Amino acid sequence: MPCVHYKFRSKLSHDTIPFESVHITVRELKQQIMKRERLKLCGLQISCAQTNEEYTDDEALIPNNTSVIIRRIPAAGLKYTNTRFVNNWLEPSCGSSQTQQFGDSSPVSLDLLLKTENLAEANASEEDKLKAVMYQSSLCYYSSSDAMKLIGLLPPNYICFRCRIPGHHIKNCLSNADKNHAPLKRMRKCAGIPRSFLVEVDDPDRKGVMMDSSGKYVIPVMDADAYAIGKKEKPPFSPQNEHSSPSSSDPIPAALLCLICKDLLTDAVMSPCCRSSSCDECIRTCLLESDGHVCPSCRQSDVSPDSLTANTALRQEVNHFRNGTRSLHSYSCRSRSPNQESKSRRDVRGNRSRSRSPLNRYTDQKRPHY
Repeated sequence: MPCVHYKFRSKLSHDTIPFESVHITVRELKQQIMKRERLKLCGLQISCAQTNEEYTDDEALIPNNTSVIIRRIPAAGLKYTNTRFVNNWLEPSCGSSQTQQFGDSSPVSLDLLLKTENLAEANASEEDKLKAVMYQSSLCYYSSSDAMKLIGLLPPNYICFRCRIPGHHIKNCLSNADKNHAPLKRMRKCAGIPRSFLVEVDDPDRKGVMMDSSGKYVIPVMDADAYAIGKKEKPPFSPQNEHSSPSSSDPIPAALLCLICKDLLTDAVMSPCCRSSSCDECIRTCLLESDGHVCPSCRQSDVSPDSLTANTALRQEVNHFRNGTRSLHSYSCRSRSPNQESKSRRDVRGNRSRSRSPLNRYTDQKRPHY
């Protein structure tokens, strides 16, 4: 398929623009490059890569498989949509109905200089003209507020985050030299909230206060109503809280004590080696802090924290003890050592497996004597 290879002066690699006919005009090539590269508010200068000859005629034909060099240039006679650029005229200043021409003897302010196109004939200093050039060229890639920051200017709604006073940048704040100055608390921006849902307030220390784009303190209407009503506190001596926790005078049964922290079990888990029960956080901390993942109860090594199983029965007993629904005498028979508990469980398992075996009916019967 026919194509033209183009490259910007700032790039190292070539890109390709395909077309259908044998030749392509300079105008069509510019349009396709502008559309592909998403360029605005600028013109293109095309020259041949082999001969460095510039294509000045927009109707000139560029043959197939040609390599060209592209250069960005300022667009001549281009009007912007928000009337930021005006040909041979400057926009009127605030409060005046007459426009100011370039030939006027009075110097042009920087605000008006940023909005003009013909900077060569403007009556302004070279420093202001350079700032205007940087601002206008940055508008192709940045927003107007970001472009003003690049040239050292502040947006109209900018407020210093250190002293909350507009007119200077935070790096130029006078409070930077004062070591005893405490910076003010930064306010949260109310981005995405409609103005009809916000209420303006005067106190910046109010609970839930935010700052809008104009620098005013606002608060959502729903939050203001909720803060005005207040939180409904529960009575301190309600019947629901009588048995919420065991009294301090009741001793904790030994069956519900953690073997590590010697306190009431929290999220009881069993270790796979000795089947001892401990708090989940305590046993995991001991296993991870030890060198060989040694169990604190039986001192067996290589015990993985992932092999711990939840002791649901013991967790229910702990909940009953906290709620006061179980007497202390029911825990006396359960306070056995881990070895006794594991031995009894093995005996129960052996009895179950022996009773389920189909050979028990022959082995349990007495053999006849002949």
